[in-house]
Amino acid sequence: MLIYNVTVCVDRAVEFEWNRWMLDEHVREVLATGCFKSFSLLRVEADGVEDPTYSVQFRCASKSDLDRYESDHAPALRAKSLERFGEKTLAFRSLLYTVAEGHLKNPDQ
Repeated sequence: MLIYNVTVCVDRAVEFEWNRWMLDEHVREVLATGCFKSFSLLRVEADGVEDPTYSVQFRCASKSDLDRYESDHAPALRAKSLERFGEKTLAFRSLLYTVAEGHLKNPDQ
């Protein structure tokens, strides 16, 4: 499982509108591409970061699904975001590879 992570710093003046747009429009459009299985929207807290910051994580089954998203869908969806919010948001993207997940049992058990 791969996680396509988009970290977004949002101007406080548009934070409520951005959150609503993410859930009502953008995430739905991204999932409708068929390239991702699910998503999470997380609020990030970090030392020295004053503006609201979010992590939007989209899970995909393969690198080819992500590549298809990047080539066929991402440019238009990013343009819509830029048109709507301009410089009120700043995003950077990363790819996370799941190494392990779940629960670990105590070795003594």
